[in-house]
Amino acid sequence: MRRETLKNAAVSTLVGATLVTGVVLLAPGWGERDGAPAGPAARALAAAGAGAPAAPADLKALIGDREDRVRARPDDAGAWAVLGAAYVERAARTGDFALYPKADRALRRSLAVRPAREGNVGAVVGLGALANARHDWAAGRSWGEQARKLDPTSWAAYPVLVDACNGLGDHGAAGKAMDTLQELASGPQVKGREALIYRDKGWREDAAALAYDAALTSSTRWEKAAALGRQGELAWERGEAAEALEHHEAALKEDPEARRALAGRARALAALGRTGEAQRDWRTVLEELPLAEYALEAGELDDALGLDGDAGVRYAQVRTLAAKAREHGVDQDLVLARYEADHGDPAAAVRRLQGEWRQGHRSVHVADAMGWALYRAGRAEEALPFAKLATGQGLRSALFSYHRGEIERELGSYGAARRHLEEALRTNPGFSPLLAPAAREALDDMGEPAPGGPANLWGDGPDEITRGDEPEPAKPKPSETKPAEAGAGKAGDGGTGASPAATAAAPASAATGAGAGAASPSAGGTTAARATPPRSAPGAASPSPAGSTGPR
Repeated sequence: MRRETLKNAAVSTLVGATLVTGVVLLAPGWGERDGAPAGPAARALAAAGAGAPAAPADLKALIGDREDRVRARPDDAGAWAVLGAAYVERAARTGDFALYPKADRALRRSLAVRPAREGNVGAVVGLGALANARHDWAAGRSWGEQARKLDPTSWAAYPVLVDACNGLGDHGAAGKAMDTLQELASGPQVKGREALIYRDKGWREDAAALAYDAALTSSTRWEKAAALGRQGELAWERGEAAEALEHHEAALKEDPEARRALAGRARALAALGRTGEAQRDWRTVLEELPLAEYALEAGELDDALGLDGDAGVRYAQVRTLAAKAREHGVDQDLVLARYEADHGDPAAAVRRLQGEWRQGHRSVHVADAMGWALYRAGRAEEALPFAKLATGQGLRSALFSYHRGEIERELGSYGAARRHLEEALRTNPGFSPLLAPAAREALDDMGEPAPGGPANLWGDGPDEITRGDEPEPAKPKPSETKPAEAGAGKAGDGGTGASPAATAAAPASAATGAGAGAASPSAGGTTAARATPPRSAPGAASPSPAGSTGPR
């Protein structure tokens, strides 16, 4: 059954797509209490009650209305809860992380006036959304669980749980929370989340269909803009840059202030070779939604164009923006580790990611970053289990495949390396202005596999095998490609035959001695700013690639 297939969904968030709009999630009934706002503020509250994004002007009006309300009625727990959740939403829209401490104070004031045990679900949900926005996934899960215990029928707790469990890498729990959300609520926002589940399991056509339905059934311009932006992100991840551009431009027509859609348009333009326009969009994005991950992307585009001075400014901005976010409680270790691994000190990246792993932040994105940082620090053998975990959960990420391919190339596994580098370029030929060309260069360096297939397939010379003594060929494994077979291995698992659950166990043990749990990793020294150091070609003796098929 479809519901069963979602149980163990890997609900991941891409590095560049941090916060989902519509985080003002309130328990039903807040807007019906005494003192409910009118006009634009009422529209924003209604959108919040549905888990949908409000118009920017309406959200601003709601904040002003609730600020006036708590000044006049400081004992109004509901007004404090709405105000705190609205601060979280506005910070997600604008990148003004100084609103997070204000949100925390408002939500905790709500609980002081009306404790959770008396049914203050709205404040508990708001604190969970705030924790997730700060990437404090453990706290987000704790608040989400508390909200669910207070009222299991309140749908607002479940998006908090989905996001928190995803950040912790507990994809089974995230899938179960999503199942319950589907039972309690419907509409474009739920369809959009379901689309991301399918995306993360590798079922890209199903994800696209659900994202289309979410856009088609949206009831407001801002809800439709969010849905169109999601369609654009999915198209770009599939390597369909022109389609992604169309979706993001449509989103911007619905909501000109949708800066995440503008970032998506910049990404698509860069992949299409329209780099001047992409740079223009990145400048606008960073002026109006200054996030460290966007500065990193913009810097890598400048770097790829040979604009070293401009790239240096953007890379410095990564550190500045991350530091500002950390001042307000936002965990920025993942984006900083990605920056350090490619443009700074890989050993420092490893140390940051060790901290993330020890805190239980074990998503596929942290696993991928850990593998890449270890590789860049000169520890390729330790890196490979993490790369296998990242690529073994179902998410079809060109970046993950590229990272794994380079790690395998360093280890001399040229067939596997060639397969994963080719997979990266099939998945999304323009996945990075710096790394996509590096993937092509790596394939050129390795050249074509030796003709004729493996020269020593069975471990004996060809003349030593007589007719009738040939080993019996292995029986083909059952198909692992149908969505109904949720427990099957995923494409791109390196031909190991291991299920994702078995693959995940490798980095868990590697965490002790392969970087994540080690007290002090052996420093590989600071590497050059370019993402991939040159490698020598393996020569004619390299083994032929395994017969893996490409992503569908």
